[in-house]
Amino acid sequence: MEIRRQSMNPHLVVAGVSISDEDQLQRVLVHFESAEVLLSGGEIIGLVKIVRNGSDWELLQIQLETARQGKGLGAQLVGQLIAEAQQAQATLKLSVLKANPARRLYERLGFVVIGEDAHTFEMRLS
Repeated sequence: MEIRRQSMNPHLVVAGVSISDEDQLQRVLVHFESAEVLLSGGEIIGLVKIVRNGSDWELLQIQLETARQGKGLGAQLVGQLIAEAQQAQATLKLSVLKANPARRLYERLGFVVIGEDAHTFEMRLS
């Protein structure tokens, strides 16, 4: 939960999304069974949630502790996921908050916007 509070709160606030403890817990619990803890040297450095439903995959969350951000780790993780999806001949989609600069990373890696709502862009790997 601390990872989310440190790194996502500014994006949630700008997007107009509630950051109450209850709302944040509900976001964490969505597809919690798909969560994978990211470790480095035995220390927890983040979390990723990927739903692999047959040939339709969705990256639900990728969170890295603040000290690990901006160093290419997120790009490496998403790049590995892209390679896995292509190997499995699966489509890959995600949503990103409109205020989250990660959108540029996703576009650089080949994702395109296919829809939007008040807070997020829906993206698919082209």
